[in-house]
Amino acid sequence: MSTSRLDQHLRKTLSRGRVAVSRPAGCPEIPLHLFDPSVLEGPLSHDEAQAVVAEPAYWSFCWASGQVLANWILANPDWVADKRVLDFGSGSGVVAVAAARAGAREVIACDLDPAALDAAAANAALNGVSVTPCQDWRDRPAGIEVITAADVLYDPDNRPLLSVFREAASTVLLADSRVRDLGDRHYQLQTTIEARTWPDLNEFEEFNRVRIYVAGRG
Repeated sequence: MSTSRLDQHLRKTLSRGRVAVSRPAGCPEIPLHLFDPSVLEGPLSHDEAQAVVAEPAYWSFCWASGQVLANWILANPDWVADKRVLDFGSGSGVVAVAAARAGAREVIACDLDPAALDAAAANAALNGVSVTPCQDWRDRPAGIEVITAADVLYDPDNRPLLSVFREAASTVLLADSRVRDLGDRHYQLQTTIEARTWPDLNEFEEFNRVRIYVAGRG
C-alpha cells in the first residue's frame, strides 16, 4: 500500500493533507503513517474546515486509547499470542499492528471506512507484519478468539457492543477514555494510563485518561 493512496484519501477531506511517518508518544515502538501537521502553515479555510467536520479522517490520527492498548498488548503478549484476533474500529491500525507484532496467529482489521483499511495495511507493512481487512463486522471470519477495541464507545448508541463483543469471542481487550463507568460487570479494569492523540488535537484532559478493561478468560 503506497503512501500516495493514503494522501489521496486524506485530500478528500483536506486539500493540503498528506501523511508522514511518526511514532506516537504513547506507543513509540510502532511507527505509523499519520497526518502531517506541518502542512497547516496557516488557518484552515472555511471550505477546508467544513470538509474536515463533515468527513473526518479518523484513521490519520492515532487516538489516545489506541496507543495505550497497543502498548499494553506489546507488554502483555500472552493475551494475543497464537490467537486469531479481530481489531474492531481499527482506524490507523495501531492495535492490529501491535497484536501482530505480539505474535497473534492472524489479525483482522475491521473498519467501515475503506481508507482506514488502507491505512491499517500500510501501517502493518511499515512494521513488517500483515493484517486481514474486513469492512463489515457481519462478514468477519469464524473462529475469532480475541476482540480488541479502542475508543468505540464515543457514541452512546454503541454501548450494546460490549455484550456483542463478549458473545463473539472468549476474550475482549477494550480501551476507552470517554465512558467512566461501562455498566458491565464482565469488564474488569486493568489499569488507567495517560496519553494524548497523535498528532495532538488538544482535547479535554479527561479524554487523555485511558482505561483498559478485559472481559473473558484469556
